[in-house]
Amino acid sequence: MENQETKGIDFRCYLRHYPDAQGYFGRFGGAYVPAELEPAFKEITQAYHSICHSAQFINELRRIRREFQGRPTPVYHCERLSRLNGGAQIYLKREDLNHTGAHKLNHCMGEGLLAKYMGKKKMIAETGAGQHGVALATAAAYFGLECEIHMGEVDIAKQAPNVTRMRMLGAKVVCVTKGQKTLKEAVDSAFEAYLRDYKTAIYCIGSVLGPHPFPLMVRDFQKVVGDEAREQFIEMTGILPDVVCAAVGGGSNSMGMFPAFLNDPVELVGVEPLGRGDGVGENAATMAFGTEGVMHGFNSIMLKDTNGEPAPAYSVASGLDYPGVGPEHAFLRDVGRVSYATVSDDEAVDAFFKLTRCEGIIPALESAHAVAYAMRRAKEMGTGAILANCSGRGDKDVDFVAEHYGFGEDR
Repeated sequence: MENQETKGIDFRCYLRHYPDAQGYFGRFGGAYVPAELEPAFKEITQAYHSICHSAQFINELRRIRREFQGRPTPVYHCERLSRLNGGAQIYLKREDLNHTGAHKLNHCMGEGLLAKYMGKKKMIAETGAGQHGVALATAAAYFGLECEIHMGEVDIAKQAPNVTRMRMLGAKVVCVTKGQKTLKEAVDSAFEAYLRDYKTAIYCIGSVLGPHPFPLMVRDFQKVVGDEAREQFIEMTGILPDVVCAAVGGGSNSMGMFPAFLNDPVELVGVEPLGRGDGVGENAATMAFGTEGVMHGFNSIMLKDTNGEPAPAYSVASGLDYPGVGPEHAFLRDVGRVSYATVSDDEAVDAFFKLTRCEGIIPALESAHAVAYAMRRAKEMGTGAILANCSGRGDKDVDFVAEHYGFGEDR
């Protein structure tokens, strides 16, 4: 797919050239880390590049995905939801059926395998909605490693079931009480912990964020989602979808979906959380309201306050309330290949109930943003097909939704 903006980029070999050796996607990305951490990130980069093309590593990861994770996950046609919206047909990539209930395990098992290869004893990470935390705790248990998860106090209260699961799996959950007490502060806390323990631990960021090589690694481990989905959709329908969409917080599930379709005549849309509105601290729609800046060790687009510092972020979906976005997303928007839209809390909650009642699928609130966008576009398009990534299941959200929104009887 080539237009004036994307001209000059050959998407047939895109993954070979982006990021470059320094971890940049165009001007976005890089590795802005304290001097004492530079050797640690160099060690991770060298270790990843030494095994990412290893047949032994790849075959072991494939075995884990097949026998432990339950991959491949299916593509599902939402016939009743499509009929309700009276337009284009809506399909879901069912990452909610991946073991632990979300796409996060795709990269966590890869990072766990890398940690074993490097001889590390401990995995350190942050989490927002808790899905990354559960997935990493699962990977740590599988590989016999220690696990430390940093989570904001607000999210701990909101995502209690996932906190219980992490602890049952043997992880130490660190409650972060600074600032807004959500995902951004959890990342800060996890980085500080890694700085103290980098010789025996590996940092396992939960999205396509952070210093190089993490945006590259997480994308590579997640792209199995889109690879499967493209093949499955063609097998089901004989054609490609017209639109592929996925929710974007940091951007891991969407960067799992998009690469497989980059060279196809398919519209790619990242769906950001508009939250309660367009004011500072009312949303986490980085692409809509952010500007370029450096945060958490990489250059990308970020929400800023009046002092140019990271602004408070908000979404009803804890996994999306991050004031930045992965550098590859910023690049793909810059070159015109991926567009970004917003969905409000109210729209996401409505989609949560609609999918639950129409199809018997309870999505994560994060995934409900992608479903809401698919419903909106289905009505606008009238015909055609939309493939949305259902990145996680909503077990973690049902108590919160019931308490604040009831059971959807009036929808």
